[in-house]
Amino acid sequence: MPVNLPPLDPAALHAVPGVRLGVAKAGIRKPNRADLVVLALDDGAAVAGVFTQNRFCAAPVQVCRAHLAAGQGIRAVLVNTGNANAGTGADGLARAQQTCAALAGLMGLAPQQVLPFSTGVIMETLPVDRIEAGLPAALADLRPDNWAAAAQGIMTTDTLPKAASRQLQIGGRTVTITGVSKGAGMIRPNMATMLGFMATDAVIAPALLQALVTEAADASFNRITIDGDTSTNDSFVLIATRQAGHAEITALDSADGQALRAAITAVAQQLAQAIVRDGEGATKFITVQVEGGRTEAECKLVAYAIAHSPLVKTAFFASDPNLGRILAAVGYAGIDDLDQGLIDLYLDDVHVATQGGRHPGYSEADGQRVMRQSEITVRVLLHRGAAQATVWTCDLSHDYVSINADYRS
Repeated sequence: MPVNLPPLDPAALHAVPGVRLGVAKAGIRKPNRADLVVLALDDGAAVAGVFTQNRFCAAPVQVCRAHLAAGQGIRAVLVNTGNANAGTGADGLARAQQTCAALAGLMGLAPQQVLPFSTGVIMETLPVDRIEAGLPAALADLRPDNWAAAAQGIMTTDTLPKAASRQLQIGGRTVTITGVSKGAGMIRPNMATMLGFMATDAVIAPALLQALVTEAADASFNRITIDGDTSTNDSFVLIATRQAGHAEITALDSADGQALRAAITAVAQQLAQAIVRDGEGATKFITVQVEGGRTEAECKLVAYAIAHSPLVKTAFFASDPNLGRILAAVGYAGIDDLDQGLIDLYLDDVHVATQGGRHPGYSEADGQRVMRQSEITVRVLLHRGAAQATVWTCDLSHDYVSINADYRS
């Protein structure tokens, strides 16, 4: 069961003017499940995205990058589950392009105006015929209020659909932000298998969108890990339909720009944390805070060393305060001149270690009390500077092994 992740309430998701969503059952891998999603965008929408840093990136990632660079104006997003179309070579590229052409033909667009996304099993041939056959049903289903169905339609091993929405006031007008994400395993972003799609009707200068989506990803999807694996298909896309009616935002550091970037980042963090809460087999949601580093980069090194460690993650699953494993991870994180005599370690409010050793007031009973919680904060103070970083992760359970051993069956 997901860790404190409530079931999705469709009524809590605000429609974004200029975006319609349609879902279909195309039988891409399994029958009778929603596995094909189309987002139709009004003319004038601006789109930007960030993608996996895995050099073995999937065919749809390559096509998306090319179509965004072409600059013809993105008018549609096409998502399929059940097949990642990764590790498929030139044939996979041709099939991704074929799906774009098929949707473009039905919508009266150029193929370069379609962004394709795939998620699922790697190194299997994309069943283009099934996707093409499912497109008319997806288009017939296009509705502005279909975000919850879209969240369901992009799932793979997720146990719950993930979506978030909020509204704010800019220039006396209501601005809406709504997004969906999917992911439960193979999560370690160097962007994190995950997909995220967010739309807003904010009137933002298109030239600012890439910086905004990159910043939001760095503060959210690039701060989560479940198993330390960076997928071939990771993608996060931000759409601005520019229909809210307020004066155009031309600088992110303006008052309106700061309000928008804070709201975008908050929605992205909610979507990213939902992925961790629904991590494959997860029973605990863990926040790792590293403070007092010389740079944010070295704080992230330490945070990810802790968050990726199988020994640390299995200790959390067992509620075993074997906390020397955390100190060991701090030590091998990659800070060559780290002074262990300066380090403090906390579990929530419990001061575990100080000056390189066990805190005199620490008791194992206090550590176990925290370890039994479903939500835990690990706090490391390096005492080297003023930088800090936060990463979100989960424990590693028996079910994680079972889920991934059975994934293709």
